Amino acid sequence: MAKEPMDGPHELRLENRARLSVNGVREVESFDEESVVLHTTKGVLVIRGQQLHLQTLSIDGGQVAVDGTVDAMSYEAVSYTHLRA
Repeated sequence: MAKEPMDGPHELRLENRARLSVNGVREVESFDEESVVLHTTKGVLVIRGQQLHLQTLSIDGGQVAVDGTVDAMSYEAVSYTHLRA
């Protein structure tokens, strides 16, 4: 189950659409050559592109680096309505 977002630093750095560095990562939900889904301290981040590869993965340090062609990045809305009694 996905963890709720929490406070904490979160930063993105995209270099020439070819290398994306992300910090504040809590969990890698999924990844393949066309998408990477990360749970960050500020919500779920979806990265879409071509030939995407995880180059650095340090969940303890909250850092992920993705190489490939980045076409889009977006945050998904997180719904916790299913947790209500």
